Amino acid sequence: MDENNIPEEELDNIIVLNDENGEEVQFEFLDLVELDGEEYVVLLPADEAENEDEAGEVVILKVEDTDSEEEESYVSVDDEEVLNKVFEMFKEKFKDEFNFIEEE
Repeated sequence: MDENNIPEEELDNIIVLNDENGEEVQFEFLDLVELDGEEYVVLLPADEAENEDEAGEVVILKVEDTDSEEEESYVSVDDEEVLNKVFEMFKEKFKDEFNFIEEE
């Protein structure tokens, strides 16, 4: 995606991460959730954020400190229970802003 196509006010909440292949992927930062003393970011892949008609799946990553004060590291969360708790907290906070679709 070309950054020139993104409205300037939306650039502030765009995060660029490297995937497992080392390729850059853009995400829209939706929220920071704290659970049991840990912080988790809730992200929406930027290509899904552009197409609001389709249901997008969020990505939840754990925030870890690095040696640099200006940088954070995000790591995947394998614990399904933690993921569900963080997502439920996110849904409750944004229930009036997003239309959540329950999977069966």
